[in-house]
Amino acid sequence: MQSSNLYQSFLIADCGTTGTSVILIEEHADTYSLMGRGEAPTTTEPPYEDVTVGLFNAIRHIEESTGKTFIDKQGGLQGVDAFLCTSSVGGGLQMMVAGLVRIMTAESAERAALGAGAMVMDVIAIDDGRIAPQKVQRMRELRPDAVLLSGGIDDGNIDNVLELTEQIASAKLRPELPVIFAGNIAAREQVSKILENRACLFFVDNVRPVLEVEVLEPAGREIHRRFLEHVVAHAPGYEKLAALTSAPILPTQGAIGYIIEDIAERFKQTVLGINIGDATTDVYSVFKSKLIRTVSGDLGLGTSISNSLKEAGYKKIARWLPFSMEEGEMRNRLRNKMLRQTTVAYELNELLLEHAVAKEVVRLAFEQHKGSVVGLRGVRRARDVGHIFDQSLSSDSLASLMDLDLLIGLGAIFAQAPRYDQALLILLDAIRPEGVTTLAIDQYSTASHLGMLSTLNREAAGEVFYNECLAYLGSAIAPVGDGESGEPCVEIALHTEKDTEQFAISVGSLTRLDIPQGIYRATIKPSKHFNVGKGPGRSLTTELVSGLCGIVVDTRGNLNHNDVHTWYEALNAYPLSKESDRQ
Repeated sequence: MQSSNLYQSFLIADCGTTGTSVILIEEHADTYSLMGRGEAPTTTEPPYEDVTVGLFNAIRHIEESTGKTFIDKQGGLQGVDAFLCTSSVGGGLQMMVAGLVRIMTAESAERAALGAGAMVMDVIAIDDGRIAPQKVQRMRELRPDAVLLSGGIDDGNIDNVLELTEQIASAKLRPELPVIFAGNIAAREQVSKILENRACLFFVDNVRPVLEVEVLEPAGREIHRRFLEHVVAHAPGYEKLAALTSAPILPTQGAIGYIIEDIAERFKQTVLGINIGDATTDVYSVFKSKLIRTVSGDLGLGTSISNSLKEAGYKKIARWLPFSMEEGEMRNRLRNKMLRQTTVAYELNELLLEHAVAKEVVRLAFEQHKGSVVGLRGVRRARDVGHIFDQSLSSDSLASLMDLDLLIGLGAIFAQAPRYDQALLILLDAIRPEGVTTLAIDQYSTASHLGMLSTLNREAAGEVFYNECLAYLGSAIAPVGDGESGEPCVEIALHTEKDTEQFAISVGSLTRLDIPQGIYRATIKPSKHFNVGKGPGRSLTTELVSGLCGIVVDTRGNLNHNDVHTWYEALNAYPLSKESDRQ
């Protein structure tokens, strides 16, 4: 394969469970640009049962729009220097993770699996409260595609690791089950004997060779190899697809992680990315230069939308609606959406309902994510060894909304929102950012494509994503504190080339500062009971982005959902009538 910096054109595909999308990237005058996009249904089901049929259908859309030919007469590809691909067909690689202590080695192994793009079905640990027969039964019920087994520091005691290994063997899943052992190297020989003829065993470096060190990359690489083996074996046409690619296929979720990590590194920022899918919702964060990904299974807006209602509850979703809807009607509407996932909301009420569900899905997924954004658990400073098992003392959280620089919405719910303000409200209402945060969306749903490209040509991926695909909605200023509605909350001085514009915002409002798009130097002075990042009452001088939605100041504090109509009108997010307000 030629050097990646000699590549001037790329076709990049993402093969999803229901849809396949392809983008064309080309270099002209030393600048990489997005030159075309195409979409088509994924064709792994009858009557086609060949993923490349859907791929070529998507590519033909690009051929029609560009006038170029990329599919040759032999069914191969031409006209570009490289073809790259990501995939989440079949839900990706479904894994179980096992480790000794849930908040230590098991947690590190879970991070390795999630970071590699796998779907973690369950985490088994010695201290998870289940007895051995329950764990064995759980493995039999889930029947994972692979297992990641961790536990113990190198050359430490091996008894508990062998106990977990015995449980995996007792499940008798299948002889070809891939088991990746990333635990105490002293246990390898015994682990191999226990799993002989019970599983296909792979050894990698320990994810926690010592308590103070986490090593995830070797396990991640092996998981990726198992992913490739799994999709090629189980997805019709994947052997043909793999033969077309210029680099190994990546899991969609793992590729998105690459672009999120690249954003954080490129701009030296803390980043939070929310990717809402049909079946799951992925949350990515980079705090203190550490990428963490979590998956909220069965929280989505397609096949999982009914479960999203179950998890969130009728009242939590209904509070975002500026009209009344009975619980039965809500349930029926969402069941119809589950059955017809590709349908687009036709009525305003349908759109508002979808966005209400999206807010609760994001809220729940982020709540789950925050529990994983921690340092290495079990690392103690001048403490008795007994404290290692005290969760409350085990680590400091890495995440703080006050420290968040950039919040990105990923997925169709953001990219296909009829108005940018609707996408902004989903993020603003669900995450409730604090201080000063820039909000953006992946407006063409290209994060996975460009994350894949970043493995081959990082500069090209960054150039296209930041210049063309990342749509900046604007900065959100959200003071944190207590005050009565109508009281002074924050004063903002925006410094332009000609003069300084002054804004005074009261408690209890959602306000858009309609100023031309651009980057502005600003001084933000909260009242004495509010904090925007420097402490109560202390001024902050920073840069603000006036984006597609201007600059938004959110002083709502504890939300009174009787005002939801007022909030939507403040941003002109939906074409509401007074009659649609709550009675």
